[in-house]
Amino acid sequence: MNKTPHVLIETSLGNITLELFLDKAPITVKNFLKYVDNNLFDGSSIFRIVTDENAGQAEDANAKINVIQAGLPPEHPKLLAGIVHESTRETGIKHLDGTISMARFEPGTADGSFFICINDQPELNYGGKRYDDGLGFAAFGQITQGREILEKIYQKAEKQEYLNNQISIDSIKRY
Repeated sequence: MNKTPHVLIETSLGNITLELFLDKAPITVKNFLKYVDNNLFDGSSIFRIVTDENAGQAEDANAKINVIQAGLPPEHPKLLAGIVHESTRETGIKHLDGTISMARFEPGTADGSFFICINDQPELNYGGKRYDDGLGFAAFGQITQGREILEKIYQKAEKQEYLNNQISIDSIKRY
């Protein structure tokens, strides 16, 4: 396996390339690549865009986030089993602008839903206040090209965080 895997996300609004940090977050990267290699993300979507305005976050400044979420939503029939949580304390990968990370509910429930950070999101790191458990989310890669496409997607946010007009993901492939 390539020591530094790269993937291309092809969306209806343009392409985004990512470098995945296999050496720092092996469990999370291998899980993501399982979805990629089995074409499980093909035909999926960006289904959630979280902004300060649409998520009712204004009253809790300590837990605000700005992300786009994509892949397979909860309850999707193609979801694989959840994986062990690799926190930012373990990996050293912080939730900076353009970082890709796994969505989760409880630790160990991350599966086929991921998000990309818009600007730095320290509340998603270990010790952050986004969830009461303080364990943060499992960051595992970074945008290398297409940051302007991420911004174009973010501008499609709606009044509610779950989109009525989802943005299609044609495919996610290694390159």
